[in-house]
Amino acid sequence: MSEVRKKLIRITTVPLSLDKILDGQLSFMNNHYEVIAISSEKEYLIRCAENEGVRYKHIEMTRKITPFKDLVSLVQLVSFLKKERPLIIHSHTPKAGIIAMLASKITNIPIRLHTVGGLPLMEATGSKRKLLELIEKLTYSLSTFVFTNSYGLCNQIIDNNYISKSKIKVIGNGSSNGVDIDYFSPSQVSQEEQIKLKSTLGILESDFTFVFVGRIVTDKGINELVSAFDNISLLQKKVKLILVGDQEPDLDPLSKTTLELLVKNKSIINVGFQRDIRPYLAVSNVLAFPSYREGFPNVMMQAGAMGLPMIATDINGCNEIITDGKNGILIPKKNIAAIEKALLMLINEDKLYEELRSNARNMIITRFERKILCGSILDEYRSFEKCL
Repeated sequence: MSEVRKKLIRITTVPLSLDKILDGQLSFMNNHYEVIAISSEKEYLIRCAENEGVRYKHIEMTRKITPFKDLVSLVQLVSFLKKERPLIIHSHTPKAGIIAMLASKITNIPIRLHTVGGLPLMEATGSKRKLLELIEKLTYSLSTFVFTNSYGLCNQIIDNNYISKSKIKVIGNGSSNGVDIDYFSPSQVSQEEQIKLKSTLGILESDFTFVFVGRIVTDKGINELVSAFDNISLLQKKVKLILVGDQEPDLDPLSKTTLELLVKNKSIINVGFQRDIRPYLAVSNVLAFPSYREGFPNVMMQAGAMGLPMIATDINGCNEIITDGKNGILIPKKNIAAIEKALLMLINEDKLYEELRSNARNMIITRFERKILCGSILDEYRSFEKCL
């Protein structure tokens, strides 16, 4: 008779996080546990579970503050946990975190882990911020242990007294999942593919191309990036900006001015969400990522692994991936002039650009290889098991 495997639940608010943040990690863990993925958006969740080769449970959750819907999600998860009795539940993203930690505490799940990938509350103010801080503290208090995906974020949480220093840590060099350095490699996109995509997008061989990958929202610095790029495109005709990602007009809309520029400026190419971002990175010269807040942005590791220098804000996570002047340029957040200056530097200073580009891939693969990080997370699971 085969040995019954212990169960591990991984839960996120939306399956996009399973797909993009934890890509490949669930299948890795499924070699050691019976993994069950829980998230919203049933059809997308099913695709993620099939890709990873794991079981799934659909529980609808919202990213907004919705008390009644959250209570329904909590009741459904409690019922599921009572039935499945997992050894470990490991949550990501704020809403999934509080629901998972509450449900697993109620049902006495032995190992309750939560990974913090960012703090949305840092951009909130007033009573909303106080509520979000309370929820965050409650999530941590109900957990067995908390991980953060960057040292800056870990220090921020400790400094704000959200958790005691003994109950939180960073695994390895940071990141929730590392990067698949074989998948994200310049060799994966042929010259023929690049030529075809450039032709489709209207990019000339002589163009210097910037790319942004992520949610096209205010919180990611898109208003500032579009404004800065629009300014330089008036002076530099052979430039392009590719925006890869979807807008979220209900959650975090762009300014009216930005929306107008996206239509008006023909050098800005908005391609929407793309399941495979590698071709867009391959036809670009630089990743521009002026986000207001981050945990540990996967896209920066992916772009670096593809050999791209980066311009990013000097914030948690970003400043642990970029060493200023080595593989990218760090700038202050919400600063149009700083973005504009950095864009122009990489367009005009060939020596600087080539130096950053030559360091880009090696500085990622030596610190953030996925196989190593997944092994380290597994070691953490085993260490908690030994303490039971």
